[in-house]
Order: sequence, then structure tokens, then C-alpha cells
Amino acid sequence: MNICVFLSAADLPETYTRPAREFAELLGKGGHTLVWGGSDVGLMKVVADGVQQAGGRLCGVSVDFLAAKARPGVDDMVIAKDLAERKALLLEKADAVVIMVGGTGTLDEATDILELKKHGRTTKPVVLLNSAGFYDGLKEQFRRMEDEGFLPVPLTDLVFFAEEPVGALAYLEESLGVN
Repeated sequence: MNICVFLSAADLPETYTRPAREFAELLGKGGHTLVWGGSDVGLMKVVADGVQQAGGRLCGVSVDFLAAKARPGVDDMVIAKDLAERKALLLEKADAVVIMVGGTGTLDEATDILELKKHGRTTKPVVLLNSAGFYDGLKEQFRRMEDEGFLPVPLTDLVFFAEEPVGALAYLEESLGVN
């Protein structure tokens, strides 16, 4: 599988790097390809390192103004002209999406893929990896949106909330029929 991971490029504590590293190792050992923002810093570097060290492939999609932070020595690297093109390329190259901890950029990417799913523009499975309860508030907000009629499709059709990396990958493999 080509798995797009939306996540932070910030340096983060072990609370967040541990589950990211675990997911990366599972992805690599499974022979999957990481499709990510291409940066070689922060949590993005942690995940890319883990996938590469475990035998997986790396497909980066950076953007002009961040090209200096792009990871060298990857299997495939594309430089997009802007963030909108970057998002489109990340989704185009992916079979599935995992949303890890992050800031406004990650939230933007997450809501973009969920909006596409809501309108039937993609059927790719989406997992929100809720490391250390980081997305508990967002999960509650999504439930409220569903309960109060703001989502025209069930929340479970849009996103799967995983508390641990193994559950995230298992859901993706089951959704796409990968053993």
C-alpha cells in the first residue's frame, strides 16, 4: 500500500514520537510505501527514518518554499509549486491516509480529505491516529457534527479513530484487502 501520512514537522516529545515510530516500523515491515510531505525534520523525519529502516519505501511530496528541508535519498521526491498542489499530489499517490499529531497544516490536510470523502470524491480509507488522546477534542467535535446533522454521511464512513498504531494499520489493510 501507498500510505499518505499527514503529520507535524515539529520536534515533539516521546509521547508523540513513540507511536509515530511504531506505526512507521509496522508500515516498513509490511513492505508499504510512506507518502508524506517529504521533510527531513521533526516528526516527519521520525516516521521516514522508521519506514526506511524497516525496509519500506519513501515517496515525498515537498513544496517550493520547503524544498531546502526535503529529505535526501528517498525512492521518489516531487516538488509541488504550492500547498494546494502538494495536497493534491499526496492524495493522488496514496491508497489510504493516516492523520497523526500536528498543527494547522495537518488539520487543513485532514479536513480536506474528509470533505472529499463526504462528497464521494474519494473512497480512500482514512485513519486518525489519536496518540495520547491528542485528538479527543476533535473526535468529540466530529460526533457533535454528526449528532446535530452537519454530516450527511455517518462519521464511521469518513474516518476511523485508532488509539494505537497496530490498530491503524490493521484497519487500512482490512479496508484495502491487504494481508
